[in-house]
Amino acid sequence: MAKNMLVAPVVKWVGGKRQLLDEILPLLPKRMATYCEPFLGGGAVFLAKQPTRAIVNDLNKELISVYEVIRDELEELLGALEQHKNTADYFYAIRDVDRNKETYRQWSKVEKASRLLYLNKTCFNGLFRVNSSGEFNSPFGFYKNPNIINEPVLRAVSRYFNASCIEFYSEDFAETLARLPKNAFVYLDPPYDPVSDTANFTGYNKGGFGREEQIRLKCECDKLTERGIKFMLSNSRTPFIQELYGDNGKYKIFTVNAKRSINSVASKRGAVEEVIIVNYDAKR
Repeated sequence: MAKNMLVAPVVKWVGGKRQLLDEILPLLPKRMATYCEPFLGGGAVFLAKQPTRAIVNDLNKELISVYEVIRDELEELLGALEQHKNTADYFYAIRDVDRNKETYRQWSKVEKASRLLYLNKTCFNGLFRVNSSGEFNSPFGFYKNPNIINEPVLRAVSRYFNASCIEFYSEDFAETLARLPKNAFVYLDPPYDPVSDTANFTGYNKGGFGREEQIRLKCECDKLTERGIKFMLSNSRTPFIQELYGDNGKYKIFTVNAKRSINSVASKRGAVEEVIIVNYDAKR
């Protein structure tokens, strides 16, 4: 199936890989029977690759529901997106709907998907963030003309989803990895190990992803290697990550420079060093 250049991320997500695609895509294996991404987020690599068979997952159930709605109920979603207004009062009214759990529970999948896309396009810096109760808490962005309804991209993504065999899940990453058939390939883009005590960000989903989780992920990577399944992993270039994956020399570690634009302090946005780790023969 020929790639559609209009297929692109529909949400801006923390740690998105759009600006690293030129580094990542050439390192991917030429052949893969099934593509897997257990930490999907905005899915920049997945949507650039456009595999015909894929298993994708994200712990954020509402995000996965957005993708399912784009696949199954696109016309209804487009209609719902047309109803939104770019004003602060309206934004906060929509943002705070999930404070009333009973009311929000009665919303349809289309209404919830429309809300997430609207908030993502109009909130400050496109920063999807929830509090400890799982409630969206980013402030209004005051953008003059946000692209709330990106119809060409939504239609292209919907066509791609419907023309391919893609399984969507919202579960622990280890459960997703256990589903993999032989000859699968996995791209792992977990929440990053923080480069400093103040740099940690896990607010895209209530809970967190600390170093115990990073170690558990490393164990799953070892299991993939034992199963003969190729993987690529992105993370921050911290001593902890470098030691974790470089202790036995069986993984290749590449350093790349990424420009991070999501930070509440403008002066702290800019180039940071990240690593790409693979368990197969890859050359830059």
